[in-house]
Amino acid sequence: MLLATIFASKEIDWPEGGGTTGLIIAILLIQILGAAGAFLMSRLSGLIGNIKTLVLSVFFWILICLGAYFIVHSPTEFYVLAACVGLVMGGVQALARSTYSKYLPETEDHASYFSFYDVTEKIGIVVGTFFFGFIEEITGSIRFSVISVTFFFVIGFILLFFVPKLISKKNANAS
Repeated sequence: MLLATIFASKEIDWPEGGGTTGLIIAILLIQILGAAGAFLMSRLSGLIGNIKTLVLSVFFWILICLGAYFIVHSPTEFYVLAACVGLVMGGVQALARSTYSKYLPETEDHASYFSFYDVTEKIGIVVGTFFFGFIEEITGSIRFSVISVTFFFVIGFILLFFVPKLISKKNANAS
């Protein structure tokens, strides 16, 4: 969400005085649609499984990044993209935690595992944001920064195909 607003503040041709209001609207749109995205991803994962839903979600992230690079110039285009970001982001966040929990061993200490999850999530945020800024600095274009984020999504997309399928009844929906 932060990177989307930075992108919009630099790349979108906002009407006179409409930039700040437009960014606030985009943030609200992302937040509201995030809840709807979580619900939709939950339904989809019930039909096809968590991993397949995550694969689709990461594929949509790749499309969103490519869309930001190639087509977004006007506020209307940005709002459509922000709506897509909200739907996918809300769903991915909820689904990733759900899937992670299904792969945990039987234990009483789930807090340690989720602490590890949170730390790795924060590391991912730092690394992704660093590359976003680094690429803009060396290329002079924030649009190339979006492509650098796409690179990470492509890696994640490929890695999801190597996630083992769960067999136990408790975790049957993760496959």
